[in-house]
Amino acid sequence: MARYDRAITVFSPDGHLFQVEYALEAVRKGNAAVGVRGTDVIVLAVEKKSTPKLQDSRSVKKIVNLDDHIALACAGLKADARVLINRARLECQSYKLTVEDPVTVEFITRYIAGLQQKYTQSGGVRPFGLSTLIIGFDPHTGTPSLYQTDPSGTFSAWKANATGRNSNSIREFLEKNYKETSGQETVKLAIRALMEVVESGGKNIEVAVMTKHDGLRQLEEAEIDAIAAEIEAEKAAAEAAKKGRTATET
Repeated sequence: MARYDRAITVFSPDGHLFQVEYALEAVRKGNAAVGVRGTDVIVLAVEKKSTPKLQDSRSVKKIVNLDDHIALACAGLKADARVLINRARLECQSYKLTVEDPVTVEFITRYIAGLQQKYTQSGGVRPFGLSTLIIGFDPHTGTPSLYQTDPSGTFSAWKANATGRNSNSIREFLEKNYKETSGQETVKLAIRALMEVVESGGKNIEVAVMTKHDGLRQLEEAEIDAIAAEIEAEKAAAEAAKKGRTATET
């Protein structure tokens, strides 16, 4: 194996590109990120690491706009993310100047995935160590979309998905609990999913909500705390009801 993990362009005899797999490992060690698509809203929720006391927390953003109607969250290396985000923003503006229409979510997802794939088969470079969740509304039909890309350059559309640390646990929760929702219910589902692996509260979770007419809005800590408290109360009520049924049966 040691001979095959030094060059990005060399396959191992059993068909592995080890540098790409190492990039995927960097993603798995990154902060957890969740995306949930509703009927009229799309939500991104991201695990927020604690910041030093003297650091301005507003300068550390995990969810960013690519255009007025498209946003991105990522898990993995933040420096790599900054480069990819800047390239994607330039492409959005270039598309608008050339075509005179806003870029579609699928187009910019293809562009980002193509850029990531290019860095898996070129000499003298390494793969981007991040996975992205891209959300947005189609500028022509108004349809909400959620896409994921990974370091290999693969992309796919989802109703709800997670990436980063403990993403498998979050995805299992979403598979069991996802249903078509709208408005505040979609926000609650995204926060509930992230709370499976993250301590509740605005200090640990960053949430952004996108609607067709208002674009992307970052929720304040107080709003996240209120929703988290509501979710905890619902959990407690469900547990109490379950215990009550068990006591009645016995």
